[in-house]
Amino acid sequence: MTKKILLTLFVAWAIISAEKASAQMATDSVALNHIVANYYTAIDRQSHLYNGPEYEFYDPVIKGNAYVFNIREFTPGSVKYDGVIYYNVPMLYDINKDVVVILLYNHFTKISLLSNRVSEFWLHNHHFVYINADAAGKHPVSAGFYDQLYAGKNISILVKRAKAIQNVTAAVTIETLFTETTDYYLKKGNDYFGFGGKGALLDLLKDKKKELRQYIKTSNIDYRENPEPAMTGIGAYYDHLVN
Repeated sequence: MTKKILLTLFVAWAIISAEKASAQMATDSVALNHIVANYYTAIDRQSHLYNGPEYEFYDPVIKGNAYVFNIREFTPGSVKYDGVIYYNVPMLYDINKDVVVILLYNHFTKISLLSNRVSEFWLHNHHFVYINADAAGKHPVSAGFYDQLYAGKNISILVKRAKAIQNVTAAVTIETLFTETTDYYLKKGNDYFGFGGKGALLDLLKDKKKELRQYIKTSNIDYRENPEPAMTGIGAYYDHLVN
């Protein structure tokens, strides 16, 4: 009888101990997950990406805005900063100051990334690359970010999108507003050649000019109506012909 009682007590103790151990393991697991979450949050807040001067919005009295494609809301994008790519970063691209602006983890503070440390970024389905004027060839362009419309084996087509603040006299008042400029470049080797219309682009690709004209005609490409898609198609077809 005594042995049966002792056995029963031992089994009961084992069950209780197992339940306590299981509960403790669950508690430890939750605590560990919490610690890990806090660790990654702390690392995120100290991210190498958060490196640059604080950014302030413009005076609302200025008409228009300073941002690419006139999109003034922070939009998720990707940026390569000091050789590391960061994804899903809330971003703006200020083309007046030519800086990438990101929103910090507190969803309030805005900083401008150091442009010479941003090699490229992706925003609004466009790929922007940083060009260092010092590395350019005989026909250099100014340093800054360029929208890479096409990048092939032989040529690239880029556009420099920029805005400036101007004062314009209207009736008896002076208005302050943003004005925009768009400049296109063809890159061959290390040289950059500016161009405007279709004729200027074809002149730069004169070794295949006849074939490109035929391609534009048969493909019903309307350069005037949709210039940037047309440039991309012409650039891709030129690479096809040359390769």
